[in-house]
Formats: sequence, C-alpha cells, structure tokens
Amino acid sequence: MIRAFKATSILLLLGLAATFAQADEYASTIETFRNAGESGQYFDTSVGYAVFPTIGKGGIGIGGAYGKGQVYKGGELIGKSSMAQATIGLQLGGQAYSQIIFFENDAALTDFTAGNFEFSAEASAVAITAGASATASTGGGASAGASGGKNDATTTSAGYRKGMATFTVAKGGLMYEAALGGQKYSYEAL
Repeated sequence: MIRAFKATSILLLLGLAATFAQADEYASTIETFRNAGESGQYFDTSVGYAVFPTIGKGGIGIGGAYGKGQVYKGGELIGKSSMAQATIGLQLGGQAYSQIIFFENDAALTDFTAGNFEFSAEASAVAITAGASATASTGGGASAGASGGKNDATTTSAGYRKGMATFTVAKGGLMYEAALGGQKYSYEAL
C-alpha cells in the first residue's frame, strides 16, 4: 500500500509539473478542439468554455488527477480554473489528457464559476483520440467511432447535459479507468 501511495504521489507530481502551461499551449489546445470533429461546432453555439491543456492522472488502487486551465466567455479570457480528483477503486496506470468544457448558456457558466463546482455521477465526456473516439459515461452509456487523428477526429456528441458538454483528447499514457464524476473545479476571476 505504501508503494502504491508513493507511485501515485510521483505520478501526481509529474502531472502537476506538466500543468504549468504557457499561453501557446492554451492556443494550441483550443485549436485542436476547434479542428477535432464535432467539438469545433460548440465554439459557435456555446457562451463560453473552460480549457485544460494538460491534466495528469494516475493511480494504483488509489489515484488522482490535477490540471490547471483558463475560462473564456465569448472568446475572451475571464478567469483561471484548476481541477482536482481523488479516486479509490479499480484503476491502474498514468495518463495525460487535454479537456474542454463548453457552457451552453449563462446559467451553466455561472454554475461553474460560482466557486467549487463538481461533476455529478451522470457526467460524460467525448474522448477524441487518434484512431478512435468514444463516449464514456459514469452513468453506464457508451458509444464509439473511427477517426484519422486528433485534428480531424470524428466524434459522436453526447450533447449538452445540464448545460455543459465535455470533450477530452488523450496526450499519452495508459490507464484503465474513465470517469468525470468526482472532478472538482475551482475558479478565480481575472
């Protein structure tokens, strides 16, 4: 158990170090989502979005994830956000991924920016990866489709749920576990 805790701590520290994204990483991540299939359409229909260039995730029985991001409304930067997740259960490995959360309306954006926001158990994300895309839901639903790569991926949209739509792009690593439930987000206005 001590070895698992040490391994998890090292993975989280590596993930933390990787999250110190520079401005060009944000622009590059946003461009990736703009060009990745259906996620690009959300830029035109949402009131805003939160983008996390790198979230580091790891665990062996006990795990966690962490990442820093920026929040935009109408294409303008309005604040900073961080995401943290602690997990216990069947999981193994480490992973880095990018994430974007689109806000369908002002009420959804207000919910996210009100303070400590947490995804509920029925939250889902569309995963955009080179070679395949999949929708994983903590509520049990799933779907998949083929694609050519992260910049021309075809995605099957889960649509907005409670005013939010989430997409992820894997950056590297391998981990057996996929869930948004339990992710906690903080927000700091600029």
